[in-house]
Amino acid sequence: MSATTSSFPPIADYAFLSDCHTGALVAPDGSLDWLCVPAFDAPSSFGNLLDRGAGSFRFGPYGINVPNARSYVPGTNVLTTTWHTPAGWLVVHDALTMGPRRGHDTVTPHTRPPADADADHLLVRTVECIEGAVEVELVCEPAFDYGREPARWTVVGDDDHVADASGAGQRLRLSTDMLVGIEGGAARARHVLRKGETAFCALSWADGLVSPADAADATARIASTVQFWREWLSRARIPDHPLRHSLERSALTIKGLTYMPTGATVAALTTSLPETPGGERNWDYRYTWIRDTTFTLQALHYLNLDWEADEFMQFVADLEPNADGALQIMYGIDGRRDLTETTRDDLGGYEGARPVRVGNGAFDQRQNDVFGAVLDSLLLHTTRSKHLPMRLWPLVESQASCATAVWRQPDQGIWEARGEPRHYVSSKLMGWVALDRAAKLAAIRDEEELSAKWRATADEIRADILDHGVSDRGVLRQHYDTDALDASTLLAPLFGFLPATDERIRNTVEAIDSELTENGFVLRYRTDETDDGMSGKEGTFLICSFWLVSAFAAIGEMDRARNVMERLLKIASPLGLYAEEFEVERARHLGNFPQAFSHLALIEAAGRIVLADFREELSL
Repeated sequence: MSATTSSFPPIADYAFLSDCHTGALVAPDGSLDWLCVPAFDAPSSFGNLLDRGAGSFRFGPYGINVPNARSYVPGTNVLTTTWHTPAGWLVVHDALTMGPRRGHDTVTPHTRPPADADADHLLVRTVECIEGAVEVELVCEPAFDYGREPARWTVVGDDDHVADASGAGQRLRLSTDMLVGIEGGAARARHVLRKGETAFCALSWADGLVSPADAADATARIASTVQFWREWLSRARIPDHPLRHSLERSALTIKGLTYMPTGATVAALTTSLPETPGGERNWDYRYTWIRDTTFTLQALHYLNLDWEADEFMQFVADLEPNADGALQIMYGIDGRRDLTETTRDDLGGYEGARPVRVGNGAFDQRQNDVFGAVLDSLLLHTTRSKHLPMRLWPLVESQASCATAVWRQPDQGIWEARGEPRHYVSSKLMGWVALDRAAKLAAIRDEEELSAKWRATADEIRADILDHGVSDRGVLRQHYDTDALDASTLLAPLFGFLPATDERIRNTVEAIDSELTENGFVLRYRTDETDDGMSGKEGTFLICSFWLVSAFAAIGEMDRARNVMERLLKIASPLGLYAEEFEVERARHLGNFPQAFSHLALIEAAGRIVLADFREELSL
């Protein structure tokens, strides 16, 4: 299906809203096409993103679908949309609102210490006519349980301003100062606003279905949300540099993908947005990958967001391990272990990409890189905080023990291949990271015997990689039985596996740049050379392109690093967001959106460029 005939907006055209409990995607035409309540991984109540009949909520000018401008209120995740109609101009604000904590949160109970602000469990939308007279339309049509159950509406009160939608055990309250009527599964309203007049609507899943009392209350809640995001961002260390805006938007996105009750971070807001147009590479990313811990901690500490970093580490410390002490590769945002994958065959999928998946079948895969991610995070956090909490030391011992036991075994690798297990170089690399970091952590605790033991194992793993994981031309392989390239080997210089001056590191970076790219964007591997258990081609992976920026910086190729970074910044979404992949041929984003991994890698890459630029200034 071509981009011009598709009924689905391009993935990158969606705006992302968040209240750090759940998130929403708003299409350019003002339709809310994705919202799961009360949490990121709940069944969708608005799922138009995956099927044109799975629930939507439009608020905007009647008969006009193309806005003049869309932007975030600077420093926030609050959306502003400006509309020009033949009769006038409108400005709409959309927010999942945040405000001062009002007691215990019974909707999504917290396991982390309470903060001063929390989610209202409200979607609030306000509109103002700034010129002329414009007819405003409201069409709210939930479809619960991923579109399986249309809403049953009940008008509340006798003034036609409030109505409740029920289905699949859920209940939402729509409130507005417009007059609402019910038509089948939709609540509808139309009203003409004249210059200076305003209107609002709100959707509530709060305790008691608390809703804004009036337009002034709705406006105040959006103002409070703006204040929340700006105060939060003011704590971040964002340097005065041309990359400042991208760093700010990435920081806001990562925070927006963080589940405040536990401190967990979801990999992406969505499920089943395709990696291959119309294909089967569609996954549910609304979970926490342990692999992401090291990249998350690096980004948070770089941005000086130590509180968020500590909460994420405490979430990891709370997780229930397997019987052998190893952590799973991913968990639910509440720490649950069972993420059994099912398909929703009644949904047509984004642009026909099927199946639509709920859950992720990779949760019980063997992926030996998880230990390195945990231990690198622990060392980074310990170094930054100058303290290793007692409750985290057992995690060091268990993950080091597990890494020691399994590093010689094949696994599914960093990309969770659904083919045969292999001796992936990236997994061996992260095994080395695990024992290298464990040895350093043991030294911090003056556990000299343990430190020496783990250091010896790290040296053994390094030797094994250099014996079996390097091709005849001196390039790190994808796995021991092939000379195929894999972008994950770019992690070698980033984790300090070998000095950046080592010829094998430079050879690997150069080979990936010249042989594993499309128009300068990096593939994670070539699908015709890799048994990943799936069919079809995939787009370039944005995280891999950002890794190339960092790798170029690590080997001192700063001009090349800046060039790749500039190319990546140019393909950001209109609102500064990134999906998982970029399809070069059609210049569009693919995969789940927004993608935490892409933004985390952007922060690291930008940090390396900023540091190099500041050093150059000092040397002038």
